[in-house]
Amino acid sequence: MLLKNEHNLLPLDKQKIKSIAVIGPNADSRTVLEGNYCGTASRYVTVLDGIREAVAEGTRIYYAQGCHLYKDKVQPLAEPDDRLSEAVSCAERADVVVMCLGLDPSIEGEEGDATNEYSNGDKKDLNLPGRQQKLLEAVYETGKPIILVLLSGSALAVTWADEHIPAIIQAWYPGAEGGKAVASLIFGEYSPSGRLPVTFYRTTEELPDFCDYSMKNRTYRYMTNKALYLFGYGLSYTKFEYRDIVLNKKKISVGESIRCSVWVRNTGKYHAEETVQLYLNDIEASVEVSRWQLTGIRKVFLRQGKEKQVEFTITPRMMALIDNEGKCVLEPGKFQVFVGGSQPDERSIELTGTKVLSDIFEVCGSPVELEY
Repeated sequence: MLLKNEHNLLPLDKQKIKSIAVIGPNADSRTVLEGNYCGTASRYVTVLDGIREAVAEGTRIYYAQGCHLYKDKVQPLAEPDDRLSEAVSCAERADVVVMCLGLDPSIEGEEGDATNEYSNGDKKDLNLPGRQQKLLEAVYETGKPIILVLLSGSALAVTWADEHIPAIIQAWYPGAEGGKAVASLIFGEYSPSGRLPVTFYRTTEELPDFCDYSMKNRTYRYMTNKALYLFGYGLSYTKFEYRDIVLNKKKISVGESIRCSVWVRNTGKYHAEETVQLYLNDIEASVEVSRWQLTGIRKVFLRQGKEKQVEFTITPRMMALIDNEGKCVLEPGKFQVFVGGSQPDERSIELTGTKVLSDIFEVCGSPVELEY
């Protein structure tokens, strides 16, 4: 999924690019493709392999490991940063740089896993491990445009990268032929439509204390800090416009469902899928509830210039809350609906440049206990 694309650096035109530097400890890693649970595939395509297969004939590919994934050197008997100068040299010779950083199963997994020599399966923080940040900054100093590909199973606090690197892709652990998918995204064979299933925080320090079991500042539902990238966020190579949110009723009785529809239009230059999201907020809840909660999601494919009406049904269970006694209760009161390509928070709207539409409906009657 695409997290940043400053000045539309992506997608690259493979006919115009004459040389690419592919750099990083995850660039040619088979382990990072497999993730923590895997079988044996008939074919593995790393990011380096995928780019080699995708580029036009005659394009020069420079490759450098750059650094170890989490140690200070690659060769045990070498000096620290033993692959750094090679990476800088590759970047200086290339038109554009693809940097493959992040984690792999040797860093994050289950505690006690024999392969987790770095941290017993639990990350110490949310930062890029080892010398990866130093490598990224050294390559940045060459002045070459950088596409940062993050491969990991969890969120990373890449705040420096967000401030300095023009394009960022989150590739997770992409599977046996994941390198082919990453290359296809980089060269525009499809427009990304993925959305984050977790929140990317700015720092480890802003997280609640490990021994604090309250929900305050945890997950998108209760977070009040300004996150780096929010749950539900992701960019496309095109633009979508939302209009005319409609509720089939403004007032309903306890136990009734309500329908919500909205028009989505592809106003950009690429045919693409849009991930339409509906969030619901219980405005008058009798107990503490989340700011809003994802209640519906739809994938819709739209050709350039086309539009489509998307409809959601909000059921009584979706409107219910869990009270302080642990009961699932549907209370009367007002609810606010948000529909768009992201959460309705300021940071997501700032990043996407797309407004999220909203409307309000009221539930009338007496409280009713529902089944979970």
